[in-house]
Amino acid sequence: MTMPDHQDLGHRDLQNQPDHDHGALSRGDFPPEFTWGVATSSYQIEGATSEGGRGPSIWDTFSATPGRVVDGDNGDVAVEHYRRYQQDADLMAGLGVDAYRFSVAWPRIQPTGSGPVNQAGVDFYSRLVDALLERGITPWATLYHWDLPQPLEDLGGWPSRDTAYRFAEYAAHVADALGDRVKHFITLNEPWCSAFLGYGSGRHAPGRSDGAAALAAAHHLMLGHGLAVQALRERVPDAQVGITLNLYPVTGAHDGHGVDDAVRRIDGLSNRWFLDPVLRGAYPKDVVEDVAHISDLAFVADADLETINAPLDFLGVNYYTRHVVAPGAFPGTGLVEFTDRGLPTTAMGWEVDADGLFDILTRVTRDYGDLPLVMTENGAAFDDEVGADGTVHDPRRIDFLAGHLAAAARAVRAGVPLRGYFAWSLMDNFEWAEGYAKRFGIVHVDFDTQERTVKDSGRWYAAFLAGDRTQY
Repeated sequence: MTMPDHQDLGHRDLQNQPDHDHGALSRGDFPPEFTWGVATSSYQIEGATSEGGRGPSIWDTFSATPGRVVDGDNGDVAVEHYRRYQQDADLMAGLGVDAYRFSVAWPRIQPTGSGPVNQAGVDFYSRLVDALLERGITPWATLYHWDLPQPLEDLGGWPSRDTAYRFAEYAAHVADALGDRVKHFITLNEPWCSAFLGYGSGRHAPGRSDGAAALAAAHHLMLGHGLAVQALRERVPDAQVGITLNLYPVTGAHDGHGVDDAVRRIDGLSNRWFLDPVLRGAYPKDVVEDVAHISDLAFVADADLETINAPLDFLGVNYYTRHVVAPGAFPGTGLVEFTDRGLPTTAMGWEVDADGLFDILTRVTRDYGDLPLVMTENGAAFDDEVGADGTVHDPRRIDFLAGHLAAAARAVRAGVPLRGYFAWSLMDNFEWAEGYAKRFGIVHVDFDTQERTVKDSGRWYAAFLAGDRTQY
C-alpha cells in the first residue's frame, strides 16, 4: 500500500496537475460544521462472502450466473476489506476525512434474512466502528446497499410485503449492536436501482424483468424504510436518520412537441416516485396514471404512506449526471428516448455535468422544504493506470470533484441546507454488473495484489480538506 501522510498531501503535490483557472475553491467555502467523507458499500469491497457465518446474497447468485457481470466477475474477494479494514481506516485517516459511509451486509447479520443474529457478523462491524472512532472518523452506516439475503429473494424478494417487515427487524438488530457508537444511519441506498434495475430491467440482482414486480418492490422498499426509521428511533433516540436517493435533473433535448411530457415522465419515475412518498406521504398522481397499465398498486395498504413519510433528519442525495430526454419515435406510446449533448463523459458513458448537481439540490429544497441534505455519493469512473513511477495521475477525476464541489458551494450560497459531502468512492472496487472494469476510487487498488495507492485525486481531496485553496 502506498500511504499518504499530511506532509505529502500539501498543495505542492498538485503542481503537476492541470491548471484549473475558472476560480478558487476551498473547504472554507462551506459551513464550519460541514461533514466531509468517503463512501463504499459492503458487497463491493468486503469479499469473504462465505466467511464469518455470512449467508448468500442476491448479488452472489447474480454474479454466479453466466452473462450477468462483465468478465464473469464477482465479489467473492473484492478488495478484501473484511481483512484489511484497519489498513483502510489508516488510509481514511491519512486523507483527513471526518466521516466514513459504509454499508452493513444484511447476510452477515442474519444469514437467512430473518431469525437469530450472527454474532461473528456483528463483531466485524463492531471492530470496524471502533477502528474508525479510534482515528477520529465518524461512522455513517447504510443498512441496505443492495445485498438482500438470497433466502428472502427465494420467498419473493422486495415485491413481497413480508420483506419490508424483515428489513425492519434487521434494522433493529443493527441498532442494538452498533447504536451505542453509530449515530448516523441511512436506511436504503438508491431504492430506484434496487427496484427498477433489479426487478424491472433485470440489469442488477436479482435479475428479474417484470414491471409490476418492480413497482411493488419500490413500494415495499420504501415501506421497509419507514418501518426501519421507527426501529432506529426507538433504539437510538439520539440518532440522525435518513435515506439516500439517486436523483437526476431532467432536461428536454429540444423544444419540440412532446418533450415536456417526456421530461415529466422521467422526472416522475426517477425522482418524484420516491421523493413524494418519503417527503410528502403521497405518490404523484400523474405517475400513478402513467403506470396504471402496468399495475393498479393494490399492494399499497392503508397507513403505508404515513409510515413511509416518517420524519427524517436528512435526505441523502447521490448525484452522477443529468437525464436529457426526448419523446420516442412512436407518438402516443409514452416511450422516451435518452440523448446526450456531446459533453465529456466518464468511463461509464455518463456526461459530466456539474451544473446538474446545483440544479437538483436547489430543486429539492425549493419543492420539498428545508430538510438538511447530504451528498452521500458523487464521483466518476475513469480508466486509471499506475505509472512507471508508482503514481496514478487522474486529472479528469480532479476536474470532476472540483467542479462538483464548486456547484455544491454555489448551492450552499443559494440557501440549500447542504450538510455534508461523501466522495464515491474511497477505493476502486466491484462495480456491480460492470465487475472490476470500472474504477471509481480516489485510491487505486491492484486487484491481483490488493495494493492500495492514493491517486492524485485522493491527494487533491486531502489537500482540499487540509484547507488548501485550489483552482478548479
